[in-house]
Parts: sequence; C-alpha cells; structure tokens
Amino acid sequence: MKNHFNHQQDIQHTLSFVKNFLTDSVREVNPWNNIKIMHTNLKADFMSGLTVAIIALPLALAFGVGSGLGPAAGIWGAIAGGIFGGIFGGSKVGVSGPTGPLMVQLAAIMVAFHTVSGELDVVAAFSIVFLSGLILVGLSMLRIARFIYYTPYSVVAGFMCGIGVIVMLLEFNTFLGVPSAHNVKEAIKDVPYALMNARPESLLVSIPTFLVLFIWPKITQKYSRLQALPATLIALAIGTTIAKVLDLNILYIGEIPTGLPTLHIPEFSKFGDYFLPALSLAGLTIFDCLLTCVVADQMTGTRHSSDRETFGQGIANMAAGLFGGLTPATSTMNTVSNIKTGGKTPMASVFHGLILLAVVLGLGPLAEGIPMACLAAILLKVGINILDYRIIPVLHKLPFNDMIVFWSVLLITIWQDLLVAMGVGVALAFFRFVQEISTAYKHQISYLDKKEKTHYNLDETQEKVKLLKPQGPLFFGAVDSLVRSYQKAAKHHILIIDLSDVSMLDLSGAYALEDLVNDTEAKGIKVIITGASSKIEKVLESVKVVDHLGKDHFLEIQENKIKNFNPYKIAG
Repeated sequence: MKNHFNHQQDIQHTLSFVKNFLTDSVREVNPWNNIKIMHTNLKADFMSGLTVAIIALPLALAFGVGSGLGPAAGIWGAIAGGIFGGIFGGSKVGVSGPTGPLMVQLAAIMVAFHTVSGELDVVAAFSIVFLSGLILVGLSMLRIARFIYYTPYSVVAGFMCGIGVIVMLLEFNTFLGVPSAHNVKEAIKDVPYALMNARPESLLVSIPTFLVLFIWPKITQKYSRLQALPATLIALAIGTTIAKVLDLNILYIGEIPTGLPTLHIPEFSKFGDYFLPALSLAGLTIFDCLLTCVVADQMTGTRHSSDRETFGQGIANMAAGLFGGLTPATSTMNTVSNIKTGGKTPMASVFHGLILLAVVLGLGPLAEGIPMACLAAILLKVGINILDYRIIPVLHKLPFNDMIVFWSVLLITIWQDLLVAMGVGVALAFFRFVQEISTAYKHQISYLDKKEKTHYNLDETQEKVKLLKPQGPLFFGAVDSLVRSYQKAAKHHILIIDLSDVSMLDLSGAYALEDLVNDTEAKGIKVIITGASSKIEKVLESVKVVDHLGKDHFLEIQENKIKNFNPYKIAG
C-alpha cells in the first residue's frame, strides 16, 4: 500500500514538473516581450531598418544565387527573417536574414535533392527549410539553447574559418567568369582550370567590385558624411555600372519574380527523408544566431533570451519555407549595422523586412541587370570577413590540444560536413576536458592514525583501517581514476569512504561506488560510507544505491561523532 502511495506521488511530481516546465517555456517565448517596446524608438528604428535593408539587399541576392535557389529565395529569406525574427526573436537589436554559413549548408544539402530532369528539387529545399523551423520551435521548448555558451573557442574558430574558406572556394569560379562548381571538392579541383580560363570581361567587373569593398571603409573614415552609404551597395552600383556602360557579354542575375510569393506547401509525407538535413540546418541556425546574439550583448550591455531567439528563428524559418526563402538566421553584419545606426527595439528588424518586401513587390526589375561576377566579388569578401582573425595570428602558438581541435573542425568543415565538424570538434574538446578533470583531482587513500581513528570514533587499537577520500566531481570520467586509486591500496580490514569532498555525483559515479563496496566486502573487508552531503545522499537514494547496500553502510558525521556506529562490532 505504501509503495502504491509513493508511486502515485512520483507520478504527481512528474506531471507537476512537466506542467511547470511547459508553462515557463511558453512564458519565455511569448512575443509580447518584443511587441510592448516596439513603439518606443520608431524614428531611429525606421532609419536603422532602412540602412540595414540597403546593406542586406545585395547580400540576400548573392546568397540566393550562391545557394542555387535563385535571388528571389535570398530576398524572401531576408523578409521572413526581418519580420518574424523581429517579432518573435530573443534579441532586441538582432536582425535576421540569410547568412554565409547557412547558404553553404543548404547548398551542400541540395546536392542530394534533384528532380528527374536534373534540376534542384525546390519543393524538397523549402520543405527542409520549413522542417528546420519546426525543429527549432521544438528545441526552444526544451530550453537547451543556452548551452551555446559551453562551445569551446577552438571549435568556433575552426568552424568559422572553414565556412569562410568554403564561401571563397565556391565563388572563385564565378569571380573569374568560368562555370561555377557544384560543391567544395569540385571547386578545389577546378582551381587550376579556373585560373587558366579566366574571362577578362568578368574580371572587369569582379576586380573593381572587390577592390571597392576594401577601399570604401577607408574613404568613409576620411569623409564621415559618406558613412551612411554601405560598402556593399557602392560596390554593387559600381560593378553593375561597369557592365552596363561597357555592354559586357557576361552572366547576369536575370528575371526576379515580383509580386506576392508562391506558397510552397511542405511535403509532409517525405519528412522522414528530410529530417536529418533539416536537423543539421536547425543546429547550424542555432549556432549562427546565438553567436551573433552574444556579440550584440557585448556591444549593448544587455542579455538576450537564447530560448526565445531559437523560437523566433524557428517561426522565421517556417515562414521562409512557405514563402520560398532561404534559411534565415541572426546576421552578424546586419545586427552590428543595426546597433551602429541607432536601432534599439525589434521594430528596426521589422522595418528592414517591410522595406525589402516593398522591393520585391515593385522594384525587382532593378536587380535583374546585376552581374553574377559582381555578386561573386561581394561573397568573396564575405568569406574573407568570416575568417577568425583573432586566432589566425596565433595559430602556431596554440596549445597542442586546441590546435588538434581547430584543424580537425576546419578540415572536416571544408571537406565533409558542417554539422559533422561541429560534432567532432565538441567531442574532441569534451573528451579532452574529461581527461583533464579526471586527473585534476587526486583521490586520497591512506591508513588512519590514532587521531583520525578518534575522529571517526574508532577504537585506537583497531588495526589496518584505510580511509578512501574521493576528491571533486565523481562522474563517469572520474570513476576509473577512483577505482585505480583504491586498487593500489595495501591490505586492510576496514575501509571508510569519506564523501565530504565530493562536489557532484552522477549515475556512473553512484553505481561505481556501489560496485566498489560490493567487490571490497566480497574480499572480507568491512566498508563504511560517510560524509555525504544532502545533495549526494539524495542521488544515492534516488538510484537505489542506499537500498541495495543497506542503510547500515551509511553514516553521518556530526560534531566529530558517527551516529549508529559500533566500531567494536566492526572490529570483531
């Protein structure tokens, strides 16, 4: 009857926990947190939104072309990110849109999805984008996004440098005017061919465009009145003007659909096929977004909500999938521009999306004459900017372990897969951490002297009493060192395991402790466990270790006296 009552209590506690968890999750992602402040900075937010839209337009077009889904997909991704990311996001100043890493990832995913005629399967593409948004919404409810802060810097740096190299490799052919490569491996093999077959007409556009992107920031430093004009817009205008004036026979963007978007209904029947690609896209989106949010926090002195940001980007991705847009994420370039130009509320992001919407609804034909070489130059500069210039100058001085992680992530990112690279990098860093933490604490093992026997209320005449005192966290990574420490102990009759210096205990540690007691007592050695804190004791009770060993093995030290302990009984 008592067991039934306890079982009912456990069910009630579980249901109560789930209810409270879901309630807190829904409260955290509530868009009212953003909506209620949108009216407080309208004029400055509008000007900031306009500036960011001007900066984002050429990038959105370039990202759309680079993904293989067309320039319109880039713009609709920016629109969905700006409006829905602004309303539902977790950063007040974050601005969402297509980004270089996500363009690369989506392009890599789409290599496996083609129609019978050999064209990219756009239905599959936008279904994957939609599903990635659905996954992001689910992850936001689990409230795990905050763990982005635990990603080692060597992983982040290798990842970002790898993406930068990928962007540059994929745009190299187009920059030189030769047919673009379909993937990174093909781009690497094509480098000699591209260099030998570069077209002068394309170089007349790509080289000046590329140079302007470097020179313009220096010009604006000298002439501050020009700072309102972004380098990407000036470079785009100059490159397009050169092609127009010289009437160059090169590739152009071509027709951009205007008007309301065509809805792309997801293929729910194929979600099984799309799940893993969508999961990789969702994982990269979280990483891309939250790193930018951390940068924004440092610039503004605020702190974003990681879970709400994940939720907001999930909604934005679902909208992008429906409207035929690229995967949006919180863009570092757009966000920094927004902060620098006075944006202070999510309304700036919404304005940015609405302005781009106006472009698509009426001004699309203006972008049709943009040369592909011009966009390639812009993306090449984006790839250069993505590289981590904090770590590149000190690569040769990195600690050996960080160097292994950095180069592993970098090479796997370039040659294999972005998400695999992230997983491998985190795994390498994690195992190294476990190795370090497992050897950082030296478990104490020694015979008790007379004074220590008195402390544990033992008879001073009792011979061969060993004290095993584990140090620090007793978890799966530290179990082996604890067992090996005890195996080296000399012969004894009694073992006291003092847990007073154990800071945490997981399931592996608890069961290792139970096995140690059983194995030791099988050799005729009496074992007593003492000093467990209430937190450690709770773990031991919850996983039934106390029940399995028997309560007579567990004692409490209070004022240097052990309760319920008869040393003479043990000695006998």
